[in-house]
Amino acid sequence: MSENKSALIIGGGVAGIQASLDLAEQDFKVYLVEKNSSIGGRMAQLDKTFPTNDCSICILAPKMLECFGHENITVLSYSEVSEVSGEKGDFTVKVRKKPRYVDEEKCTGCSACEDVCLLKDRFPDEFDMGLGKRGAAYLPFAQAVPRVAVIDEERCIFITKGKCGEAPACKEACERNAIDFEQKEEEVELHVGAIIVATGLDAYEPYEMEEYGYGRIENVITGLQYERMINAGGPTGGHLIRLSDEKQAKKLAFILCVGSRDLKRYPYCSSVCCMYSTKSGMLAREHEEDMESFVFYTDLRAFGRGFQEYIERGMEEYGINYIRARPGKITENGDKSPVIWYEDTLIGELKRMEVDLVILATALVPSKGVEELAKALGVELDEYGFFKVKDPLYAPVDTTREGVFVCGFAQSPKDITDSVAEASGAAGRAGEVISFVS
Repeated sequence: MSENKSALIIGGGVAGIQASLDLAEQDFKVYLVEKNSSIGGRMAQLDKTFPTNDCSICILAPKMLECFGHENITVLSYSEVSEVSGEKGDFTVKVRKKPRYVDEEKCTGCSACEDVCLLKDRFPDEFDMGLGKRGAAYLPFAQAVPRVAVIDEERCIFITKGKCGEAPACKEACERNAIDFEQKEEEVELHVGAIIVATGLDAYEPYEMEEYGYGRIENVITGLQYERMINAGGPTGGHLIRLSDEKQAKKLAFILCVGSRDLKRYPYCSSVCCMYSTKSGMLAREHEEDMESFVFYTDLRAFGRGFQEYIERGMEEYGINYIRARPGKITENGDKSPVIWYEDTLIGELKRMEVDLVILATALVPSKGVEELAKALGVELDEYGFFKVKDPLYAPVDTTREGVFVCGFAQSPKDITDSVAEASGAAGRAGEVISFVS
């Protein structure tokens, strides 16, 4: 196979995985570059998916394994694209592969290094959105693909100070001799005919919105933190607890449009907040029969197939209460319970509500680093930082550079279903390009 009869996928979330599989099944060579140490993306952090409430990782994990094991797909995890040159059908791409300090061929993911790390459970776990702890040597999460440990070079005291006890405990504990502190950053050069960007999303952290008390009031969390908390594999074992005293939460408040549809921050709708907040209220009632959920909304954007019925089901079967209001302020009382102050806009009355836990449905934004990636790719971003397409109707996956395509949240806010469908569309367009490479 000609080198150029291959494609590069940037981003190993569900969209990137789907695009990779579609192209690989057409017998094209695929290079999947993921900046984190495991593929899976944001979907791997979710407990369930709407509107079916199916287990998220149960859907995703088989796709992750299929992708990693496919003979036509090479997964370059813990790697980032640094430079792109050439033209449609003949791109030269330089990929910077960061050192894991663990040999991927030898590591079996046994967790021995993680268990003996002298800094075990010292640092906020990024996968658990800071609610859990990890060490300097760690596995990203239970279903990680590849299931290979990574050593944090910024926190490992052997790397930063040159000494860790008598000898590095992780190196001594590894029966496969997989720990390799001699690893250096590598540069890999690839030749591909087409490129697909599937860099996904990040969640806005609303520290600057002081009225909601995030980072100051312990029992105010974000939607992604809630996902990790409600997940049986998460830091609380699936128990919804107040972070201030670890008591069972009984009354929840979900506040929509935190940072999104906001002219000072992110003017656009993040697309999924109404639905995942409804899903979260359902899951809470499934965990505890006497759980109460209140959703504060501006308006409900239930535009997808079955979405309106899903909201009605939330009200009728799960007792979710929808309140048309955007709270003006959150305070806390003596026992650290959040107190929400709001105007009920349907009746024009000022009210207050005391709850156990507040969940902020924050704005979802383009993934960190897209500006540098767009510069390397030679493509344009729109005013909000999403990859700009030629025409949203006639060329919805074509970027402003021939041969470079985009899909999923990197293009605009959308849910998992739409991201996967768009990934297949981008794979189809990339396939057209590389099919005609000589």
